[in-house]
Amino acid sequence: MAGPGFHPHPPSFGHRFLAKGLGAGMWFFIFYRARQDGAALLGLKHPWDGHGHGHGDDGHH
Repeated sequence: MAGPGFHPHPPSFGHRFLAKGLGAGMWFFIFYRARQDGAALLGLKHPWDGHGHGHGDDGHH
């Protein structure tokens, strides 16, 4: 019989698979956002620079 103390059960295969999938998804999302917004986050580019004039705001009011 086991001695005193905390003896957790090992995680099941489903929990390990889900944890690895969620972790990979998190890192893919982080790298995707870094690719999209990394320069603005690091201060190398202003967030409003580089959008061009394709957003329908042509200045005619």
